[in-house]
Amino acid sequence: LSEWFIYLNKPKTHILNSARTAAGGSGCVGAMTSLTQRGSGLVQRRTEASRSAADKERSLAEEDEHATECADARDDTGDSKEARLTLMEEVLLLGLKDREGYTSFWNDCISSGLRGCMLIELALRGRLQLEACGMRRKGLLARKVICKSDAPTGDVLLDEALKHIKDTQPAETVQSWIELLSGETWNPLKLHYQLRNVRERLAKNLVEKGVLTTEKQNFLLFDMTTHPLTNGNIKQRLIKKVQEAVLDKWVNDPNRMDKRLLALIFLAHSSDVLENAFAPLLDDQYELAMKRVRQLLELQPEGESAKPNANELLWAVIAAFTK
Repeated sequence: LSEWFIYLNKPKTHILNSARTAAGGSGCVGAMTSLTQRGSGLVQRRTEASRSAADKERSLAEEDEHATECADARDDTGDSKEARLTLMEEVLLLGLKDREGYTSFWNDCISSGLRGCMLIELALRGRLQLEACGMRRKGLLARKVICKSDAPTGDVLLDEALKHIKDTQPAETVQSWIELLSGETWNPLKLHYQLRNVRERLAKNLVEKGVLTTEKQNFLLFDMTTHPLTNGNIKQRLIKKVQEAVLDKWVNDPNRMDKRLLALIFLAHSSDVLENAFAPLLDDQYELAMKRVRQLLELQPEGESAKPNANELLWAVIAAFTK
């Protein structure tokens, strides 16, 4: 009882000071804890930001390295961007007379041959393919051409042909598309599929690539735009490539040949311009080259298209021209 009496008689200010001291100590501890937490959070955010920045720099460095490797690979091939020709341009270049700058007036095969080149070029670029053969095992010429990808190719003619094929329902066969793109149809409702001025547009592409030049020639009653050869090295390289494919670098198995080169030989023959590539050869070489071309022409497209790594649409176009 005496202790309780002493406690109750203590001044109130002492009790308040004790309470304030206790409260102040806990407040400082809480404030320090929150500051520590905020500080650790800031450090963590800064660490994550620096880590993401490092990852971004690393990815950019990898992309730059990949682009450099691709550029080095392109430089190693020895062909500049301007010298890379499409199948259509190569066939047209083989058919053009060097000085006159135009194809033979008697050549009525090159028009359809160039349309076949477009289909194969789109197939090799992964834009077109044939429909599945199905349970009945349809033949190549009975199967429809379908659009695999509508991504632009960067070539106006190819993109125009791709748009026609993509927008057409129901789909058409390879033979039908060669005729429609050439304008060789009796149906007036399908005349809009025709690609116009193909040879002139291809020649302008070759002018832009530094292979040809543009001139005007007078033919008595009218003037005609011609495109004489200005860079003979590119054409000689093309002729040499075709000659070597059937002579020095000949392989008996067509599946081991480069698909683009194989298509070039077939379509140059179908366009009646392959003779121009073989004209400089000696008699013995010419006979051997033509013998091997005949071997290629005697191949069965149905069987060749069933082999591994074969491009079915390529063989379908070949079947359309060799049937």
